[in-house]
Parts: sequence; structure tokens; C-alpha cells
Amino acid sequence: MSEEVKSARADAAGDAHAKRAAGTPVPFRGGGFSPTTNRIIAPLVFIALIGFWEYGARSGLISPLILPAPSEAFEVVLNLIRTGLLWEHLAASLQRLAIGWSAGMLLGVVAGTLIGLFTLARSGLQPLVSALFPVPKIALLPLFVIWFGIGEGSKAATILFGTFFPMVIATYGGIDNVDRGLIRMGQSFGLSKLSIITKIILPGALPSILSGARISAAIAIILLVAAEMIAAEYGIGAYILLAGSLMATDQLIAGVAILSLLGLGFAWLIGRAEKYFLKWR
Repeated sequence: MSEEVKSARADAAGDAHAKRAAGTPVPFRGGGFSPTTNRIIAPLVFIALIGFWEYGARSGLISPLILPAPSEAFEVVLNLIRTGLLWEHLAASLQRLAIGWSAGMLLGVVAGTLIGLFTLARSGLQPLVSALFPVPKIALLPLFVIWFGIGEGSKAATILFGTFFPMVIATYGGIDNVDRGLIRMGQSFGLSKLSIITKIILPGALPSILSGARISAAIAIILLVAAEMIAAEYGIGAYILLAGSLMATDQLIAGVAILSLLGLGFAWLIGRAEKYFLKWR
């Protein structure tokens, strides 16, 4: 085959490839890795898990003494609603959560802001936070009982102490990640320090603060259960402790399910707050 024929075929193949490329639309690839929430998948996952659990309990694959069927736990919840005990337990737990979690969040944001903005606070408080944060807060519960008594004070202090440190770290970490170019821009426009803090620094750190609130809410629920297992007449933790001592696994599963719903409620509230305050994202 002559060189002229080979060259002609190569040119023809190149023209055909160019035509196909010109006629094929290029897909958009600038989404920026922004995952969205599919509201159908989550219910399907829960339904599948609960259905498999129910089938295993009724077919004998799962011993009812070890793990009762979800329908039995649902009957326990309905009985708690009929007798009114559910609202008494929920009211006691929510009151402790509201006091401990809100106080821990507020103090944590204030301390984290001081660490993020001032050298003296960073030098004095950051090592203290790093030293106390890894300490298991449940281990300090007997000490809180000695300090604040066996009543509501020790329970609120346990939740406050546990939620304080995640909020401190999330707050000053978010402040450290704020674009310094925006701060310099505000200074060049003559904004006061207070205006720079309230209009640039804190809004820029808000995503990290809300993420810290989500984590601290889960820690608060864990510490709530531990605190209510010590001399509490009402509360979800006290109900779970009583069910465990009586080996009533259906009541135990019902209490755990109530805690899960409580966690979902907090996650939903924080998610709504993120959508409202972080519209600029």
C-alpha cells in the first residue's frame, strides 16, 4: 500500500473522529461535589431493616429473649402513651437537655470566640481545653454528684461539661478557617472590630459552629442517659435502667427507640437551622 493511500485513510479517520466529537455534547462537570438528600431512600432503609428484624424475630432466627420483635416494642410505646408515662419521662429528659445543652453551647461559643480572636485567651485556654476534652465525662459524674448534689444540678452539669468542649473546638476552628482576605477587606473599608466580628468572622465560622452543635447534641443525649441512671425517678435513662434491671427487653428496646427518635429530632432542628442561616452557601 502506497504512502499516499495510508495518509488519505488516516486523514479520513481523523475527520470522522472530529465529526463525532463535534456532534457529541460534553456533559456538565461543574457540580462542585454537592450531594443532595433523597427523601425516599432513608425511609426505605428503615423499613427494610425493621422488616428484616420483624421477620427474624417471628421466624425464630432471632430469639425473642435476646431481641424482641419491633412490634412488641411498638406495643410498649403505645402503652406508655396511653398511661401518660411517656410524656412524664420525655418532659424530664427534655428539660435536662434544654438546660445542659443550651448552657454548654452558649459557653462553648463564647470561649471558642475568645480563643479564636485574642492571644491571651488562646495561650491560656487552648491548652486547658486540649487537656480536659479527652477526659470521659461519664467518669466525672460521681464528682458532679458530690459537688452539685444528687438532684438536677449534677445532671445538668454533666451535660453542660460534655457539650462545652466540642463547641469550643468547633468555634475557634471555624474562626481560624475564615478567609483572612475578607477580614483585611473589612479593615480597609474602616469597619470597627465589633462589625468585623459580627459581620465577617462569626458568619464565616457559622458552618463549623453548627457542625459542632450537631456533634454536641449527640454527646448530650449520651450523657443524659448516664446522668438519669443515677437517682432519677423520671427520664428516658431512668426508664431504660429499670427495664434492664427487670430484664424486660421489649421495654429496653422501646426506650432505645425513643432515644433514637429524640436524636433524629435534634438532627432535624439543626438541619433546619443550617438551611436558614447558611443560605449564602
